[in-house]
Amino acid sequence: MSHPSRDPWLDNVKMVLVTLVVVGHSIGLVEASAGSHWVYDFIYLWHIPAFVFISGYLSKSFEWDRRRLKSLVHTLLIPYLLFEPALFYYRREVADEGVEGPLWLIPHWTMWYLIVLLMWRLCTPILKRHWLFLPLSVIVSLLGGLWNDDSLMIPRFLGLLPFFVLGLHLKPRHLAHLDDVWVRVAAVPMLVGIGVMALYTDSWAETALLWYDTGYAEIPIDNEIVFQTRLTVMVVGLVGAFSAMALVPRRNLGWLTTMGTATMVVYLFHGFVIKTVKALGWPEVTDSYPVTGLVVTVIGAVGLALLLALPPVRRVLEPVTNPLGWLGSRRRSRESAPTSA
Repeated sequence: MSHPSRDPWLDNVKMVLVTLVVVGHSIGLVEASAGSHWVYDFIYLWHIPAFVFISGYLSKSFEWDRRRLKSLVHTLLIPYLLFEPALFYYRREVADEGVEGPLWLIPHWTMWYLIVLLMWRLCTPILKRHWLFLPLSVIVSLLGGLWNDDSLMIPRFLGLLPFFVLGLHLKPRHLAHLDDVWVRVAAVPMLVGIGVMALYTDSWAETALLWYDTGYAEIPIDNEIVFQTRLTVMVVGLVGAFSAMALVPRRNLGWLTTMGTATMVVYLFHGFVIKTVKALGWPEVTDSYPVTGLVVTVIGAVGLALLLALPPVRRVLEPVTNPLGWLGSRRRSRESAPTSA
């Protein structure tokens, strides 16, 4: 049976977004540099909502059947169980960071997305049944700021839920409108406007709100407007996500589109490189050259994402990201190989 061809636009979007993940995390190396906070806030205003939306859009087919549950274990649960302690101890022993907390129960740094996506996927058969779950998810998100326990990153599970549910309910014909000329033209001033808003993030919101993991009690915003502020951040995130996706080319870009199929490799391994660079003293080096340090760091982050997504690198690292799936595919290949006479 032939499989439907992949949508190159989705792979292009995934590669752009995972590259921004690497850039965002790399900025932490030069957070004292001039302009770093603006670049960081601009990216985080919309790139996490965009990533969550795409995750929801690609989760439409998930059901509680044996095949899909097995795939969920192979692609999310096992990598989480393996990479959570690996990154934790690497940060503590190599980067000399004083990370604490129980492993697995409270995800560390980048690992939160794996466990939260797993929980969203498990809820998918219910969430996709009716569009009313979309407005309900917005209410859940607003109330999620009252949750102060970071166990399993429940605050992010609740806070980012509307973007995932929206992805579940939008269809290809809806996303096709992002290619309309007027949408693409409007996307540019929208992103410019968000860039201006990012210059004044602390005057109308707080950077912590962009992470969706900080309880309202820890944010210095009046209780009377904190719900309104989170809703504003959500709307800005949605506008920015769709504006950015509208500007991503729809056609197959060859090597770049192919790299979009390696986002898990990029996501799981980039943190080790960033912490190695930190251990080697890059933040201290850039103290004397703040602007240059920021530019070089961003360029290096883009290069790191592209390097990890290269097919030869992916072939080496992918078995580690999905060891059970890799072993299963190897076994099937041996079984299907013709026997010699």
